[in-house]
Amino acid sequence: MNRQELLDHVTDDILAYVMHGAFPEEELARSLKPQQLDNRFEEYELLLDLHFVLLPEVVSFVEQLPKRLRNIRTDTRSVSQVRRGTVDGKINWGSTIKQRYSENPGDTSLFVCENRTSNYDTSENLVLKRLLAVIYNTLHEADEYLKNNYEWVESTWNEQLIDDLTRIVDRNVHVRRIRDPKAYEPTDRMLTAAAESRQALYRDAASILQIRRRLHNGDPEELRRLLDTTAITPDDEDTLFELFVLFRFVATLEDLSEERATFSTIRSGRQEVARIEGDTEVVLYHDSSAADRDLSFLAYPDEESDDLSRTEKVQTTARSVANQYFTDQKFTNHTGRPDLIVLEVNSAESDGREYFITEVKNSSRTDTIRQGIKETLEYLAFLRVDDEFVFDSGSDGSYFGDGANGLLVVQDLQDETVDLDGQSGSEIKILQASELEDKLQQLLVQIVS
Repeated sequence: MNRQELLDHVTDDILAYVMHGAFPEEELARSLKPQQLDNRFEEYELLLDLHFVLLPEVVSFVEQLPKRLRNIRTDTRSVSQVRRGTVDGKINWGSTIKQRYSENPGDTSLFVCENRTSNYDTSENLVLKRLLAVIYNTLHEADEYLKNNYEWVESTWNEQLIDDLTRIVDRNVHVRRIRDPKAYEPTDRMLTAAAESRQALYRDAASILQIRRRLHNGDPEELRRLLDTTAITPDDEDTLFELFVLFRFVATLEDLSEERATFSTIRSGRQEVARIEGDTEVVLYHDSSAADRDLSFLAYPDEESDDLSRTEKVQTTARSVANQYFTDQKFTNHTGRPDLIVLEVNSAESDGREYFITEVKNSSRTDTIRQGIKETLEYLAFLRVDDEFVFDSGSDGSYFGDGANGLLVVQDLQDETVDLDGQSGSEIKILQASELEDKLQQLLVQIVS
């Protein structure tokens, strides 16, 4: 599958799950955010706003602000004030006579004076103030990352531009006179007024704020454009592929169980994504060793064994020396982590658990696929629960389960390959991206049923 096909699939899945409150937004945010960002940006709306401010039209809008704010629009209105003994402004004689008559007809020192003042709290200015607040607050959260010129910023926000915006919001006399919009503002009527303004400043502000509103409401085209231009960079296409596979797992598990999955919020130390409960409990983990289930992938042999090979002895000795030398940490030989773990807890009728391990390689290169095969086999061979190997050698001599416990997902290949049915005797199975829709269920049904 090419990038656009993956993007279309992932966007549709985000709309189907995330925007309807089913799939945890934190999981999506964790997958989409650049690696340099801290945990604050695992809040989906904040991450969405970060990528929103990276849009070219937002940057262009801020670049033009200093010149445009010179012509900010205000309404003028008359304010009446009662004065005694002094005159401040134009005397409104009609109102003065009425005021004197109502209070003291003989008091000739009382005057009602009118002064014209500028009103900054127009619909257009409230739209402008809201947009500036969104951009300002988002940049403030990401200030350290933007100023460090990380690759994902793509030089859109330089330090001078950030400083210019900060100066405008904090010090510009016109902007400061506009009141802060209330939680429900700007209203649709205010946005319409700004969109129909004669000034480009307000028309652009309304247009950009409407883009943000559509993004947060899950508009497919806006979300697709955001993912294509900011959230997923070409270097992060692996992430896009992993998300595609993850959503295929969720959809397939729901089809098999004929029940909706319960989605979990990702939090520290617990990486469960989805759970389906019924006669059989199935739990899906993403990019985690699933530590809360006491799962681990430690590629070191049993140190107590008497029949270690020379290679195994090197591993255990190296680990022991490192642990003795470094006093503040322990070293283990991890194989790494598979991108997906599907964990099934068997029904009451069966004893124990079944595991299905999936590795994802966004590649069609033979060498990469070979590496993926090796890694998948390692994950199975070194999978432990409570420090005990899940798959013993047993009578058949297999460390990899019964051939239904491991899957490698790769990109579509041009070379002739064996289909799923032809892999029946293999220790793990291999599926290409375009085969997931039709073939994944055939594999998972052996674990789930």
